[in-house]
Amino acid sequence: MEMRERLEREGIRLSRRYGQHLVLDWDLLRRMVEYAEVDREDTVLEVGAGTGGLTLLLAERAGEVIAVERDPRLVSILREVLGEKGLGNVRILVGDVLKLPLPPFNKVVSNLPYSLSSELTFRLLEEDFEVAVLMYQLEFARRLVARPGSEDYGRLTVSVFHRAQVEILEEVPPSAFFPRPRVRSAVVRLRPRKTPPFEVESEEGFRRVLRVLFHHPRQKVRNALYHSFTELFPGLRLEKKERREVLDAFLPAELAEARVRDLPPEELARLANLLAGMERDLSHRPPQEV
Repeated sequence: MEMRERLEREGIRLSRRYGQHLVLDWDLLRRMVEYAEVDREDTVLEVGAGTGGLTLLLAERAGEVIAVERDPRLVSILREVLGEKGLGNVRILVGDVLKLPLPPFNKVVSNLPYSLSSELTFRLLEEDFEVAVLMYQLEFARRLVARPGSEDYGRLTVSVFHRAQVEILEEVPPSAFFPRPRVRSAVVRLRPRKTPPFEVESEEGFRRVLRVLFHHPRQKVRNALYHSFTELFPGLRLEKKERREVLDAFLPAELAEARVRDLPPEELARLANLLAGMERDLSHRPPQEV
């Protein structure tokens, strides 16, 4: 039965708001499976399994598929589709992937809900796996691979670069989906790094520095830090004049004078480490010595 007919039969209307877009292009789904090089040795996680189109193709190739779907209406169709094909190597998890404990897997192939792209990406990067092939909104995908100095370059770019290698494999038109999204999409391959390209003293501190700096992407680093000083260093009670003085004392000129958006990830990590040292130093000084 045509999938649209199944949905109509069950009275199910998919929600654009929640990023529910089924891929109608079977050749595209097959390419996604190929990009991940899925075979019988693999346990594959699929986030947002929907009505099971991609799930079926994965189950034909993988040893096991872990299909996560939070919409109970779609889960019922998914079970029906899998039952018709007699596939017994699919484990269905019903619920929010951001809250569910996930069993071990080594690959991910998913058409992600676009509204949760960022949260889901970082949730996946907490896990131990080899490769992920993911469908994103094209705008989001471009932010993942953006170059320093470009409009798309930002906190997302740097955070993901630190943890994974990312490449856009192909762009996808709205006509490949039902219902049609209002935007173009992209298939992205993501490989977690075994060794990060740079070291940071504190992951939390690095994220905090990136969040603060990229609120002011066009400003010079010194000015961006000055304007966000209390947010970045809530434990340091310094007057405005003292803030400028300590930033000038601790930051090398080439970092202080650079535009936030122009700094490559390695330099942003260096800056975060310098600021961590500055905070430690100032926290242990008597107030009169600042």
